[in-house]
Parts: sequence; structure tokens; C-alpha cells
Amino acid sequence: MSTLLILTIATVAIVLFFDYTNGFHDAANIVATIIASRAMTPIQAVIIVGTFEFLGPMLGGTAVANTIGKFVTLGDVAPLLSLSILLSGLMGAIVWNLATWYFGIPSSSSHALVGGLIGAVVVSAGADHVVWGFAKLMNGELTGIVKVLASLIVSPLIGFWAGFLILRLLRLMLYAAKPSANTGLRYAQFVTAAGLAFSHGANDAQKSMGMLTLALLLGGFIPKFDVPFWVMLACAIAITLGILSGGWRIVRTLGFAIFRVRPIHALSSQLTSAIVILTASFIGAPVSTTHVVATSIMGIGSSERPKAVRWKKAKDIAITWLITIPGSALVAVQTFAIVNLFLGKA
Repeated sequence: MSTLLILTIATVAIVLFFDYTNGFHDAANIVATIIASRAMTPIQAVIIVGTFEFLGPMLGGTAVANTIGKFVTLGDVAPLLSLSILLSGLMGAIVWNLATWYFGIPSSSSHALVGGLIGAVVVSAGADHVVWGFAKLMNGELTGIVKVLASLIVSPLIGFWAGFLILRLLRLMLYAAKPSANTGLRYAQFVTAAGLAFSHGANDAQKSMGMLTLALLLGGFIPKFDVPFWVMLACAIAITLGILSGGWRIVRTLGFAIFRVRPIHALSSQLTSAIVILTASFIGAPVSTTHVVATSIMGIGSSERPKAVRWKKAKDIAITWLITIPGSALVAVQTFAIVNLFLGKA
């Protein structure tokens, strides 16, 4: 078996493992408000979230996969080197995901993936192999890293203000409602939680679909960047298994540590997040589910009682967001050094 084939298989396996850790890490984003508001039993949550998480990547298209798979250009790099770069970038993201999960910190898998790939590409092939997109931005076109970062930066702001406004709207609609209305709000979460799970699968699994397709292209197994059906299926299965495994350490942070979530807040957060993430998926914008869910809860809390929001915890989360890209990039650089050492001996 050739070294190229072995490295391709290893990279495919690492992509799917990243997809699994993405689901594992982000499970809390979907179930935190469901659990905090006591809308479902754990079994109900697993069935609904698992089903719609799987359907998301299968029915959500490939627009995000195209964006993620094309913000680095490795076509002129030797196949072995290009695959080792991809593998190192993914390892940087995986290590960061597991580290932040261990400490119960809701960080962004998307930021980790971007940081890991940038670090590995810049240190090995050079900064000119990253599609930065600054030149095209002057012409009003969003592409490359500019598009990715714009999506990751703007989406939390939209999540905050959309959550703020949606809670105000729901409170207006329920102005004269009795406490028994909470039962209806809990039942409504069966729909909004399904929508959030679908949107998460449609956006996040596509990032792995893009990486897996790129690995196949660099290894010479497909002629052009076109996501095969089996890649969609494999990524859908991997992220769903990750979701079902559940990174429950982060549930407490999102469900309880930012703002005390009740049924109306949970419904508002799920509705806000599902709309923002699903819209982003259709226009090919990779966003962070973690960012959108967390900021929607902050916006909802600010809409009701700003003083009740635990802004110190929000500050801690924001700091983690800022260090995710450089942190995962550093891990990717170290991983590349190790992989390159083994390849040199092969």
C-alpha cells in the first residue's frame, strides 16, 4: 500500500473524527435550553435531535462545503504534503474541541477548523496558499477567509439582536397569558428544537463534507471538487453520533450560567438560532452554532432583565472565542512538524 493511499485514508478518518467531535462538542448548543426549560425528557430530546441532525446534511445542500473546501489552494502542492497539511489542520481543531469540552467552555468548532487550517497552510506552503479575499472585498465580493470570518463575526451579532426582538415579540403576543401557557411553550420546542438540530447539521456537517471532498481531490481520487453522496452520508452519520454521545459538560454553561432560562426564553433562543443558522447554510456562510446560541441567550436576557445576565461568564466565553483561532493554529503547526517528521522517514 502506497504512502499516499495510507495518508489519504488517515486524513479521511481524521475528517470524520473531527465531524464526530464537532457534534460531540456542539450537542450542548442544541439541548441546553431544552433541558434548562424542562421541555423534553432526555429520550425525547435524543430522538428528535438525532433524527433532524442527520437530515440536515442530507437535505441542506453543499453551499457551505464549497466555501470551506475552497478557502485554501493546495492544487500546486505535492499530494503527500497537501494531505499532511490538511491532516494537521484538522488535528489542531480536534485537540481544541476536546480541550474546551473538557473544561466546559463553549468555543467554536468552526473557528477551530479555520485556525487549524490557516496555521498548517501558512507554516508549510506559505500565506499565498490561503484565499484571503481582501482584494475581492474591495470590489464588493465576499470570498475566502474574508467570507468565513465575516460569517463567524456577524452571525453572533445577528443572534443577539434577533433574540432580543423575538422575545419582545413573544411577550407581546402572550401579554395576557396565564402561567399555564408555559405548557404550550414547552410543546412548541419540539418544533424549534427540531429546526435547530436540522440547521446545525446543515451547516456544521458541511464543513466536514468540504474537508473530506478536498482530501479526496488532493489524493487524486476525484477529478474535481464535487461532494459525493457517500461523503454526505458519512458526515451525516458521524456528526449525528457525536450529537448523541453529547458533550454535556457545556450544557450547564449555556443553559444555566449565562441567564436563567425558562420556556419562553428557550423557545426564543431555539427559534432565533434555527433561523440564523439555516439562512447562513443556504447562502454558503459557515457560522458557529455555539456563538449564535450563546449570543441569542444573551440577547434574550438583555431584552428581559440586563442585570440578570451573568456578563462575567459571557466575558469568559468571549475571551475563548478570541483565542480559538490562534490556539488551534498553534496546535496545527506542532502537529504538522510531527507528521512531516514521520513522512521524512517514510
